[in-house]
Amino acid sequence: MKPLADSMRPQELSEVAGQRELCGEDGILTRVLASGTIPNMIFYGPPGVGKTTVAGILAKKTDKKLYRLNGTTAGTGDIKEIVSELGTMLAPNGVLLYLDEIQYLNKKQQQSLLEFIENGEITLIASTTENPFFYVYPAIISRSTVFEFKSLEAEDVLPVIGRAVTEMERRYETRFLLDDAVRDYIASGCGGDVRKSINMVEMLCLTALPRAKDGEAAVSEADCEVVLRRGAVRHDRDGDSHYDLLSAFQKSIRGSDPDAAVYYLAKLLAGGDLASVCRRLLVVASEDVGLAYPQAVAIVNACVESAFRLGMPEARIPLAEGVVLLATAPKSNTSYMAINRAMADIESGASYDVPSHLKDTSYRGAKTLGRGGYIYPHEYENDYTPQQYLPDELVGTSYYEFGENKLESASRRYWEEVKAHRSKKKKS
Repeated sequence: MKPLADSMRPQELSEVAGQRELCGEDGILTRVLASGTIPNMIFYGPPGVGKTTVAGILAKKTDKKLYRLNGTTAGTGDIKEIVSELGTMLAPNGVLLYLDEIQYLNKKQQQSLLEFIENGEITLIASTTENPFFYVYPAIISRSTVFEFKSLEAEDVLPVIGRAVTEMERRYETRFLLDDAVRDYIASGCGGDVRKSINMVEMLCLTALPRAKDGEAAVSEADCEVVLRRGAVRHDRDGDSHYDLLSAFQKSIRGSDPDAAVYYLAKLLAGGDLASVCRRLLVVASEDVGLAYPQAVAIVNACVESAFRLGMPEARIPLAEGVVLLATAPKSNTSYMAINRAMADIESGASYDVPSHLKDTSYRGAKTLGRGGYIYPHEYENDYTPQQYLPDELVGTSYYEFGENKLESASRRYWEEVKAHRSKKKKS
């Protein structure tokens, strides 16, 4: 007997759950299918949202010979075998290649397809769970259209759960009782993965069968908790969705939203990634809070050290403290922008010699080389006196600009006052 998810796979775009912009009545892929011409396409999105299903539906509507390859198992020999049939009676109208998990093909394997994609002998429909702009050879992307498949909402998954229950009842001639609370639990717990929701229904119904009485079997919410425990929050630490989570985490702190920041912290910790959370917090303390509250670096570092000493689950407590502190602290990225501007100048070739009066004079012969003339600021009032520090070619360049926060505003006022008056030399 086929797995439930496989037997329920949609045969028409209109049957695909969610993805209305792509597969709805006026969706872009619906119109592509109606045109009768299938272009090169790359489907990108999380698992279980319909990429493989949609690719299969489109592939069946073409007069080209269909090949299916999976990047996890395909080798160069598989690609050569397909290429060898081009222009023969075996593939008179060309080939449509459905390539699942294209990100697992190396650069050379992807390049071997390029010539035939370009001349139209091979039409490529590829799918990937990773960002194609990071993992797919750029020349293939430039000859394809990338379509992003979004995670589904619970309301998109509920109808699928209903159909899955009906199919299980047909298979086992048993009425499975799943009340609305159970169905909602499955829909929200599957993390937008249709295939996972169907697998959950299959598992729950099968475990309910031994308790069936009078042709009915009840599925409880307690069973759901056991089957779904932690499943919806696991993620691939090297995958694209993981970096999306880290990105949302930092942007929520930067945007001063402690609620969103704590939510993404919880999701990352539930996925078991303590190290990335700690590293990102230390970055945020300097990049986004910075000089508006420089003590944040020391406090967050203490929270991170505590987290590593405690380990999970207690590590969540100091980490939450650090996250809330950063999210509610005043923000400044002035030091971050200053180093970025300086690095950009260095990378563009602005690598100039140090002014002679700033060079080391601690060795014999320094004066012979023209070294010297440095003025010691601590000998002057306010420990300051005007002096050139930038290389001659960069005089007048400004990398650091004071922020509008309380601390930097006070620093700006202080230095404006000091520099407005020529400092006198202190009395010995």
